Amino acid sequence: MSWSANRWLTLVAVMLAFVPIVVDMTILHIAVPSLTLALGASGTEILWIIDIYPLMMAGLLVPMGTLADRLGYRRMMLVGLAIFVVASVLAAFAPSAMLLIGARVLLALGASMVMPSILAIIRQTFEDDRERAIALGLWGTVGSAGAALGPLAGGILLEHFWWGSVFLVNVPIMLVVWPLAYFAVPKRKPQGGGNWTIGQALILIGGLIATVYAVKSGFKTGSSPLVTGATLVMGLSLLAWFARQQLTAASPMLDLALFARPAISMGMIIALVVSGSLAGVELTIAQELQFVVGKSPLEAGLFMLPLVVASALGGPLAGYLTNLLGLRLVAVASLVVSAAALAGLGVSDFHQPGLGVIVCMVLLGLSLSIGLTASSIAIMGSAPAEKAGAAGSLEATGYELGAGLGITFFGVLLAASYGAGMIVPQTLAGQVPEGALHSIGEAMVAAQGLGGAEGLALEAAARQAFSSAHGTVLLTAASLIGILAIAVLIALRNYREPAAVVARQH
Repeated sequence: MSWSANRWLTLVAVMLAFVPIVVDMTILHIAVPSLTLALGASGTEILWIIDIYPLMMAGLLVPMGTLADRLGYRRMMLVGLAIFVVASVLAAFAPSAMLLIGARVLLALGASMVMPSILAIIRQTFEDDRERAIALGLWGTVGSAGAALGPLAGGILLEHFWWGSVFLVNVPIMLVVWPLAYFAVPKRKPQGGGNWTIGQALILIGGLIATVYAVKSGFKTGSSPLVTGATLVMGLSLLAWFARQQLTAASPMLDLALFARPAISMGMIIALVVSGSLAGVELTIAQELQFVVGKSPLEAGLFMLPLVVASALGGPLAGYLTNLLGLRLVAVASLVVSAAALAGLGVSDFHQPGLGVIVCMVLLGLSLSIGLTASSIAIMGSAPAEKAGAAGSLEATGYELGAGLGITFFGVLLAASYGAGMIVPQTLAGQVPEGALHSIGEAMVAAQGLGGAEGLALEAAARQAFSSAHGTVLLTAASLIGILAIAVLIALRNYREPAAVVARQH
């Protein structure tokens, strides 16, 4: 069977290969309370356990995408999947927070080899604009639904097993996925060039980690302004150094000329802001449902089921709508609806959700899925085939950096809002650790230690503070996405749609 005739089977194989990667981005959100109590992890350690995966990927995706252009997408994907499954086992049995963070770094290495390769394989397999939009729409279904399915899958696993099961579940999945990818994805001679050096990759990773660490530590109580400032300067300097290398090198790792195409640059921004907002919102809602409302992990996962179902529908719908109405209209409309849905959730009471919350969850899942798929269509449709790996790495970097920075930004915002509203009962003055004033997880650990009426009083104070803080986070996310909708409307005003779309509109 030829490469062209086999293209839909190839699409199935790479979509299934993407499933464990994308689910792992959000499956941990529902496990945060269990992790906090089982490992005795601090609020900062929990944020790093969640954050280190997308942040390391953000640093690794560009070099891995360029390397895939040189060595072949199939080979990179298969090696990455093998590394991912080994790291999953290590994470499942990690005895401490620090070792779990280390295992998450290895998970990021494997995933960063897989994601650009998947997008590049789709780009090279589907040359027709209409078919590519449909293929990316189906891929977007896996991405959006997988991310939304993570909390539900985590809830089901935690209902019956220990927290490590959210990682160990990758093993049986990979036993099916890896052989299928091996046989269904044909070998194809690499077409790309580009320079590849581990030194440039380390500079990019170091710059991202240092910058985000400075943001995290800068908002912590008792942090040193001198240390925070020095770390921030170091991080930004490393990022500037990396950018200068790309501009002056004869054969750069990352071709910055790709950003001159409005569809690619705006697609990156959409991926960055939307994935960041979604990650922050999911983490906030998962903690609200368990710590405040009192739902079990499974009940919290089921609560998000409308988001999962709607996300599954959004991907294919995005491909159809983009072919029918054009990229600009679809992208802007999806962002406007997303902002409205987030605002609705921000003013809702999760104790008594009602039909309004369900409608907002459905609209949010549908619109964010369409928006993310539209960004993928914009980036991959505007990229040359020989730079498919680099373009795929840019898109994936937008997702991962957005998720990492989103968790950081919204985590800091949530902690600040929670801390401002946290009023410790006078009877507990001097008995509550400092961390409990900035993290509901640490407050619940402290409440367990106190026990009795004092523990219950601390739990009640923490729940009340978190409820008001969650509204602030969701409304902020709504505002960011609303501003992005205006920016996309302006930036893509001169975007030229493919001939097939133009013919339909007339």
